[in-house]
Amino acid sequence: MTIERIIRNSQALALIGLPVVWLLMFALHFRSIADFLTFRSRYVPVPAADQVTRLIQAHNRWPLLHDPHMMGYLSLPALVLAAFGLYAVGRRIRPGTAALGVSLTVAGTIFEGGVFGLFTALFRGLGEVDARYLDGAIATYAAMTADQGAYGLTRALAQLTMLGIAVQAGALWRAPGVPVRSPLLVAAGCALFLAFPDVDNIMFVGSLLLMAGFLPVARQLRRLQDDVPSV
Repeated sequence: MTIERIIRNSQALALIGLPVVWLLMFALHFRSIADFLTFRSRYVPVPAADQVTRLIQAHNRWPLLHDPHMMGYLSLPALVLAAFGLYAVGRRIRPGTAALGVSLTVAGTIFEGGVFGLFTALFRGLGEVDARYLDGAIATYAAMTADQGAYGLTRALAQLTMLGIAVQAGALWRAPGVPVRSPLLVAAGCALFLAFPDVDNIMFVGSLLLMAGFLPVARQLRRLQDDVPSV
């Protein structure tokens, strides 16, 4: 296999695997079907006292990979691969739009890493805190996850990820071998992520839409013989 073929197949696999990992990641945020079916128009954070108390009591008794934030964190390289896969198909018809989209997606992925990295470190770190320091741990958690602080800025910049993928969906419109429904599904999925940030069950639906939209692109990507950009 040539290097170009290896890259192309890796990008196609990322387009398929990424939304699957995200579906699992969002599903793990819910304790029951009834909890999943409770839809809200905006994110309602768990109170800092409840979250920190639960983490300290759990004392990290679950494997690290069972933390949904760690799943999201480890999926980010696949997000970059998927973005370049979309670019490889979209640039054949709208190179300027495809270039803008992949630039926004990659930039957003960097900030997305900050969001996932923060929560991964916080959740595992708080699991090792002695219960005697509960009040201090609660105050620290509340300060670090406040929207008006550095976390709020990082969270806002991470939205560039879905904005970029939506732009890339525009580059795919009427691209050869890509059905019209594909960019529409991708754009709809991105719209849910952008309109309902951190609302996990709605983002679960958004991931389903992304997966449905990515599948035809992945098939088309594997058909390409030449002109696949390296990553």
